Amino acid sequence: MLKVVLFQPDIANNVGAIIRSCVAFDCELHIVEPCGFVFDLNKIKKTALDYLASAVIIRHKSFDIFFNEEIVKKNQRLVLATTKGDISYRKFSFNVNDFIMFGRESCGVSEDVFNKANHKIFIPTSSKVRSLNIANACSIIVAHAVSSFNP
Repeated sequence: MLKVVLFQPDIANNVGAIIRSCVAFDCELHIVEPCGFVFDLNKIKKTALDYLASAVIIRHKSFDIFFNEEIVKKNQRLVLATTKGDISYRKFSFNVNDFIMFGRESCGVSEDVFNKANHKIFIPTSSKVRSLNIANACSIIVAHAVSSFNP
């Protein structure tokens, strides 16, 4: 099962929208804390709607705990979606057990987290746009990854 990872998300509404995408594409959602908002399911439910009941959400108190428990111990790949990526998501070969991480809306991920990622992918966009909304980027990448397993 593909896993989506949100690194210290800043905006509850984006988390809610991503929950909907995770349910739609049968993905686990991992949230690496601390969040930039008080993690309150009632706030998130406004955008997650009734999909919240079907979501698999796993919270981690820190990146180090997440990385050691999910990546190192289970020998999994951490794929970072970043504007600083070196390969387009369209050319990347996803594995069904990949963890696809999205950074904070305000500042991405730290250099340490960036360096620990096995792969760094990006979404090619027009030079008119600095970046996409994280929920949109997540849906684009996850839909593509899932379709590559089930063409």
